[in-house]
Amino acid sequence: MDTLGNWRKSSYSGSGDGNACVEISDRRTHIAIRDSKDPAVGTLTFPAEAFSPFIEALKITQP
Repeated sequence: MDTLGNWRKSSYSGSGDGNACVEISDRRTHIAIRDSKDPAVGTLTFPAEAFSPFIEALKITQP
């Protein structure tokens, strides 16, 4: 269990068991992102002020 933050599942994870699931955790100074299917593999972290531009850039690149 991760004790450094409260992980929340993305609202865009899909239906059913959330096969395309991403979780985020707000950790005051940064935002962490991980794959809920295998959370021990790794976590991406961003300074809090860089998270919104990151998400906006993803929206632009989606078909």
